Amino acid sequence: MGFFSKIKEGLKKTRSSVVGQIDSMLKSFTKIDEELFEELEELLVMGDVGMNTAQHICDELRVRVKKGGITDPSLIHGLLAEITAEMLRGGQELTLNTKPSIILVIGVNGVGKTTTIGKMAANFKREGKKVVLAAADTFRAAAIDQLCIWAERANAEIIKQAEGSDPAAVVFDAISAAKARGADVIICDTAGRLHNKKHLMDELHKISKIIDRELPDADKEVLLVLDATTGQNAVNQAREFKNSAGITGIVLTKLDGTAKGGVVLAIKEDLGVPVKFIGVGEQIDDLQPFDPDEFSSALFAKDGEKE
Repeated sequence: MGFFSKIKEGLKKTRSSVVGQIDSMLKSFTKIDEELFEELEELLVMGDVGMNTAQHICDELRVRVKKGGITDPSLIHGLLAEITAEMLRGGQELTLNTKPSIILVIGVNGVGKTTTIGKMAANFKREGKKVVLAAADTFRAAAIDQLCIWAERANAEIIKQAEGSDPAAVVFDAISAAKARGADVIICDTAGRLHNKKHLMDELHKISKIIDRELPDADKEVLLVLDATTGQNAVNQAREFKNSAGITGIVLTKLDGTAKGGVVLAIKEDLGVPVKFIGVGEQIDDLQPFDPDEFSSALFAKDGEKE
Protein backbone atom coordinates (compact mmCIF):
# COMPACT_ATOMS: atom_id res chain seq x y z
CA MET A 1 0.00 0.00 0.00
CA GLY A 2 1.41 3.42 -1.01
CA PHE A 3 2.09 6.28 1.40
CA PHE A 4 -1.01 8.29 0.42
CA SER A 5 -3.23 5.18 0.44
CA LYS A 6 -2.06 4.25 3.93
CA ILE A 7 -2.87 7.69 5.36
CA LYS A 8 -6.16 7.81 3.45
CA GLU A 9 -7.13 4.42 4.87
CA GLY A 10 -6.04 5.53 8.37
CA LEU A 11 -8.26 8.62 8.18
CA LYS A 12 -11.28 6.69 6.89
CA LYS A 13 -13.36 7.08 10.08
CA THR A 14 -12.62 10.80 10.40
CA ARG A 15 -13.32 11.38 6.71
CA SER A 16 -16.63 9.51 6.66
CA SER A 17 -17.83 11.12 9.89
CA VAL A 18 -16.61 14.72 9.83
CA VAL A 19 -15.89 15.39 6.15
CA GLY A 20 -18.91 13.32 5.12
CA GLN A 21 -21.17 15.55 7.21
CA ILE A 22 -19.56 18.69 5.82
CA ASP A 23 -20.12 17.46 2.24
CA SER A 24 -23.78 16.65 2.99
CA MET A 25 -24.24 20.10 4.52
CA LEU A 26 -22.63 21.84 1.53
CA LYS A 27 -24.95 19.97 -0.85
CA SER A 28 -27.96 21.35 1.02
CA PHE A 29 -26.95 24.95 0.21
CA THR A 30 -27.45 26.65 -3.16
CA LYS A 31 -25.39 29.71 -2.22
CA ILE A 32 -22.57 30.66 0.15
CA ASP A 33 -23.95 32.75 3.00
CA GLU A 34 -23.41 33.33 6.72
CA GLU A 35 -25.69 30.43 7.63
CA LEU A 36 -23.39 28.07 5.69
CA PHE A 37 -20.33 29.33 7.59
CA GLU A 38 -22.13 28.94 10.94
CA GLU A 39 -23.14 25.35 10.16
CA LEU A 40 -19.64 24.56 8.94
CA GLU A 41 -18.08 25.96 12.12
CA GLU A 42 -20.44 23.81 14.22
CA LEU A 43 -19.53 20.65 12.29
CA LEU A 44 -15.81 21.39 12.66
CA VAL A 45 -16.17 21.82 16.43
CA MET A 46 -18.11 18.53 16.61
CA GLY A 47 -15.23 16.93 14.65
CA ASP A 48 -12.76 17.72 17.48
CA VAL A 49 -11.10 20.53 15.57
CA GLY A 50 -11.67 22.83 18.57
CA MET A 51 -13.53 26.16 18.79
CA ASN A 52 -10.55 28.46 18.07
CA THR A 53 -9.40 26.41 15.09
CA ALA A 54 -12.92 26.13 13.64
CA GLN A 55 -13.30 29.92 13.85
CA HIS A 56 -9.90 30.45 12.21
CA ILE A 57 -10.78 28.10 9.33
CA CYS A 58 -14.14 29.79 8.73
CA ASP A 59 -12.63 33.29 8.91
CA GLU A 60 -10.02 32.28 6.34
CA LEU A 61 -12.73 30.74 4.16
CA ARG A 62 -14.75 33.97 4.21
CA VAL A 63 -11.68 35.90 3.02
CA ARG A 64 -10.96 33.47 0.16
CA VAL A 65 -14.57 33.19 -0.94
CA LYS A 66 -14.87 36.98 -1.12
CA LYS A 67 -11.49 37.46 -2.79
CA GLY A 68 -12.15 34.76 -5.40
CA GLY A 69 -15.77 35.76 -6.00
CA ILE A 70 -16.78 32.15 -5.26
CA THR A 71 -20.52 31.45 -5.16
CA ASP A 72 -20.70 27.65 -5.56
CA PRO A 73 -20.82 25.83 -2.15
CA SER A 74 -19.24 22.69 -3.66
CA LEU A 75 -15.95 24.61 -4.10
CA ILE A 76 -15.65 25.01 -0.32
CA HIS A 77 -14.38 21.41 -0.10
CA GLY A 78 -11.18 22.19 -2.01
CA LEU A 79 -10.62 25.44 -0.10
CA LEU A 80 -10.85 23.53 3.20
CA ALA A 81 -8.10 21.14 2.08
CA GLU A 82 -5.88 24.12 1.11
CA ILE A 83 -6.44 25.98 4.37
CA THR A 84 -5.85 22.95 6.62
CA ALA A 85 -2.61 22.07 4.79
CA GLU A 86 -1.34 25.64 5.26
CA MET A 87 -2.26 25.60 8.96
CA LEU A 88 -0.40 22.33 9.55
CA ARG A 89 2.82 23.23 7.72
CA GLY A 90 5.95 24.11 9.63
CA GLY A 91 8.18 22.26 12.08
CA GLN A 92 7.04 18.73 11.18
CA GLU A 93 10.54 17.51 10.26
CA LEU A 94 12.72 15.97 12.97
CA THR A 95 15.98 17.80 13.67
CA LEU A 96 18.51 15.00 14.13
CA ASN A 97 21.70 16.15 12.44
CA THR A 98 24.26 15.33 15.15
CA LYS A 99 25.75 11.91 15.85
CA PRO A 100 24.36 10.84 18.17
CA SER A 101 21.05 12.73 18.29
CA ILE A 102 18.59 11.99 21.06
CA ILE A 103 14.82 11.62 21.25
CA LEU A 104 13.05 11.73 24.60
CA VAL A 105 9.61 10.10 24.31
CA ILE A 106 7.02 11.08 26.90
CA GLY A 107 3.31 10.52 27.45
CA VAL A 108 0.82 9.00 29.88
CA ASN A 109 0.42 5.22 30.11
CA GLY A 110 -1.83 3.60 27.54
CA VAL A 111 -1.24 5.96 24.61
CA GLY A 112 1.06 3.56 22.75
CA LYS A 113 4.38 5.09 23.83
CA THR A 114 6.50 1.92 23.85
CA THR A 115 4.98 0.72 20.57
CA THR A 116 5.71 4.12 19.02
CA ILE A 117 9.37 3.88 20.10
CA GLY A 118 9.67 0.43 18.49
CA LYS A 119 8.15 1.62 15.23
CA MET A 120 10.28 4.77 15.24
CA ALA A 121 13.40 2.63 15.75
CA ALA A 122 12.35 0.43 12.81
CA ASN A 123 11.94 3.56 10.63
CA PHE A 124 15.47 4.73 11.47
CA LYS A 125 16.91 1.25 10.88
CA ARG A 126 15.31 1.19 7.42
CA GLU A 127 17.13 4.46 6.73
CA GLY A 128 20.40 2.72 7.62
CA LYS A 129 20.84 4.40 11.01
CA LYS A 130 22.27 2.74 14.12
CA VAL A 131 19.75 3.02 16.98
CA VAL A 132 20.11 2.61 20.74
CA LEU A 133 16.99 2.37 22.92
CA ALA A 134 17.04 3.42 26.60
CA ALA A 135 14.49 1.55 28.75
CA ALA A 136 14.05 4.42 31.22
CA ASP A 137 10.43 3.61 32.13
CA THR A 138 11.73 1.55 35.06
CA PHE A 139 8.63 1.89 37.26
CA ARG A 140 6.10 -0.05 35.16
CA ALA A 141 6.48 -3.81 35.41
CA ALA A 142 6.01 -4.68 31.75
CA ALA A 143 7.61 -1.61 30.17
CA ILE A 144 11.18 -2.95 30.00
CA ASP A 145 10.08 -6.36 28.68
CA GLN A 146 7.81 -4.70 26.12
CA LEU A 147 10.63 -2.46 24.88
CA CYS A 148 12.96 -5.49 24.63
CA ILE A 149 10.46 -7.18 22.30
CA TRP A 150 10.27 -4.07 20.10
CA ALA A 151 14.07 -3.70 20.10
CA GLU A 152 14.32 -7.24 18.75
CA ARG A 153 11.67 -6.60 16.08
CA ALA A 154 13.35 -3.38 14.99
CA ASN A 155 16.84 -4.88 15.25
CA ALA A 156 17.94 -2.06 17.58
CA GLU A 157 20.24 -2.22 20.60
CA ILE A 158 18.68 -1.72 24.03
CA ILE A 159 20.18 -0.47 27.28
CA LYS A 160 18.28 -1.48 30.42
CA GLN A 161 18.64 -1.99 34.16
CA ALA A 162 16.52 -3.80 36.73
CA GLU A 163 12.93 -2.73 37.38
CA GLY A 164 12.85 0.18 39.83
CA SER A 165 16.30 1.49 38.82
CA ASP A 166 17.03 5.19 38.47
CA PRO A 167 15.75 6.22 34.99
CA ALA A 168 18.42 8.93 34.66
CA ALA A 169 21.10 6.26 35.23
CA VAL A 170 19.66 4.20 32.35
CA VAL A 171 19.78 7.24 30.08
CA PHE A 172 23.40 7.90 31.17
CA ASP A 173 24.32 4.30 30.27
CA ALA A 174 22.54 4.56 26.91
CA ILE A 175 24.42 7.75 26.03
CA SER A 176 27.74 6.12 26.99
CA ALA A 177 26.91 3.05 24.87
CA ALA A 178 25.80 5.19 21.91
CA LYS A 179 29.05 7.17 21.98
CA ALA A 180 31.16 4.00 22.23
CA ARG A 181 29.28 2.20 19.44
CA GLY A 182 28.94 5.12 17.04
CA ALA A 183 25.13 5.18 17.17
CA ASP A 184 23.16 7.75 15.16
CA VAL A 185 20.05 8.01 17.33
CA ILE A 186 19.23 7.34 20.99
CA ILE A 187 15.52 6.93 21.80
CA CYS A 188 14.59 7.11 25.50
CA ASP A 189 11.40 5.64 26.90
CA THR A 190 10.16 7.43 30.05
CA ALA A 191 7.62 6.79 32.80
CA GLY A 192 4.03 7.56 31.92
CA ARG A 193 2.91 7.97 35.48
CA LEU A 194 4.63 8.22 38.86
CA HIS A 195 3.15 8.93 42.30
CA ASN A 196 1.96 12.32 41.15
CA LYS A 197 2.55 14.80 38.34
CA LYS A 198 5.33 16.59 40.24
CA HIS A 199 7.33 13.36 40.59
CA LEU A 200 6.90 12.67 36.88
CA MET A 201 8.06 16.16 35.85
CA ASP A 202 10.98 16.02 38.33
CA GLU A 203 12.07 12.72 36.75
CA LEU A 204 11.89 14.18 33.24
CA HIS A 205 13.87 17.21 34.40
CA LYS A 206 16.55 14.93 35.89
CA ILE A 207 16.82 12.97 32.64
CA SER A 208 17.07 16.21 30.63
CA LYS A 209 19.92 17.42 32.88
CA ILE A 210 21.86 14.20 32.20
CA ILE A 211 21.33 14.63 28.44
CA ASP A 212 22.40 18.29 28.52
CA ARG A 213 25.50 17.40 30.53
CA GLU A 214 26.58 14.34 28.52
CA LEU A 215 25.49 15.50 25.06
CA PRO A 216 25.54 19.32 25.28
CA ASP A 217 25.75 19.90 21.53
CA ALA A 218 23.48 17.08 20.38
CA ASP A 219 20.20 17.65 18.56
CA LYS A 220 17.38 16.73 20.92
CA GLU A 221 13.69 16.12 20.26
CA VAL A 222 11.14 15.80 23.06
CA LEU A 223 8.17 13.98 21.54
CA LEU A 224 4.83 13.67 23.33
CA VAL A 225 2.78 10.61 22.35
CA LEU A 226 -0.98 11.22 22.33
CA ASP A 227 -3.91 8.89 21.66
CA ALA A 228 -6.08 10.42 18.92
CA THR A 229 -9.16 8.56 20.18
CA THR A 230 -9.26 10.83 23.24
CA GLY A 231 -9.99 13.90 21.08
CA GLN A 232 -9.91 17.17 23.02
CA ASN A 233 -8.42 15.40 26.07
CA ALA A 234 -5.31 14.90 23.94
CA VAL A 235 -5.12 18.68 23.45
CA ASN A 236 -5.37 19.20 27.23
CA GLN A 237 -2.59 16.65 27.84
CA ALA A 238 -0.41 18.38 25.25
CA ARG A 239 -1.02 21.73 26.95
CA GLU A 240 0.09 20.37 30.35
CA PHE A 241 3.24 18.70 29.00
CA LYS A 242 4.12 21.73 26.87
CA ASN A 243 4.06 23.95 29.95
CA SER A 244 6.24 21.65 32.03
CA ALA A 245 8.36 19.48 29.72
CA GLY A 246 9.30 21.66 26.73
CA ILE A 247 7.98 19.34 24.04
CA THR A 248 9.23 19.86 20.47
CA GLY A 249 6.63 17.72 18.70
CA ILE A 250 3.69 15.35 18.87
CA VAL A 251 3.24 11.73 17.85
CA LEU A 252 -0.46 11.07 17.34
CA THR A 253 -1.33 7.36 17.59
CA LYS A 254 -4.48 5.33 16.79
CA LEU A 255 -5.74 7.70 14.10
CA ASP A 256 -7.10 4.71 12.20
CA GLY A 257 -9.37 3.79 15.12
CA THR A 258 -11.14 7.11 15.56
CA ALA A 259 -13.30 9.75 13.90
CA LYS A 260 -11.40 12.41 15.87
CA GLY A 261 -8.54 13.01 13.41
CA GLY A 262 -9.44 16.71 13.43
CA VAL A 263 -7.58 16.97 16.73
CA VAL A 264 -4.36 17.32 14.66
CA LEU A 265 -5.53 20.81 13.69
CA ALA A 266 -6.40 21.79 17.26
CA ILE A 267 -2.96 20.77 18.55
CA LYS A 268 -1.10 22.79 15.92
CA GLU A 269 -3.39 25.82 16.03
CA ASP A 270 -4.02 26.10 19.80
CA LEU A 271 -0.59 25.06 21.06
CA GLY A 272 1.75 25.83 18.18
CA VAL A 273 3.30 22.36 18.56
CA PRO A 274 3.91 20.48 15.29
CA VAL A 275 2.79 16.89 14.74
CA LYS A 276 5.87 14.88 13.68
CA PHE A 277 4.48 11.34 13.32
CA ILE A 278 1.05 9.77 12.98
CA GLY A 279 0.09 6.18 13.71
CA VAL A 280 -2.32 4.75 11.14
CA GLY A 281 -2.32 1.01 11.91
CA GLU A 282 -0.93 -1.91 13.87
CA GLN A 283 1.98 -2.91 11.61
CA ILE A 284 5.61 -2.00 12.33
CA ASP A 285 5.68 0.34 9.29
CA ASP A 286 2.39 2.08 10.16
CA LEU A 287 4.03 4.99 11.99
CA GLN A 288 4.33 7.64 9.29
CA PRO A 289 6.31 10.90 9.32
CA PHE A 290 3.68 13.63 9.28
CA ASP A 291 3.19 15.36 5.94
CA PRO A 292 0.67 18.26 6.16
CA ASP A 293 -0.18 18.20 2.44
CA GLU A 294 -0.64 14.42 2.31
CA PHE A 295 -2.73 14.56 5.49
CA SER A 296 -5.07 17.27 4.17
CA SER A 297 -5.38 15.56 0.78
CA ALA A 298 -6.21 12.24 2.46
CA LEU A 299 -8.64 13.87 4.89
CA PHE A 300 -10.61 15.60 2.14
CA ALA A 301 -10.13 12.91 -0.55
CA LYS A 302 -13.22 12.01 -2.51
CA ASP A 303 -14.27 8.37 -2.55
CA GLY A 304 -12.59 6.50 -5.36
CA GLU A 305 -9.80 9.08 -5.68
CA LYS A 306 -6.54 7.50 -6.77
CA GLU A 307 -3.07 8.09 -5.34
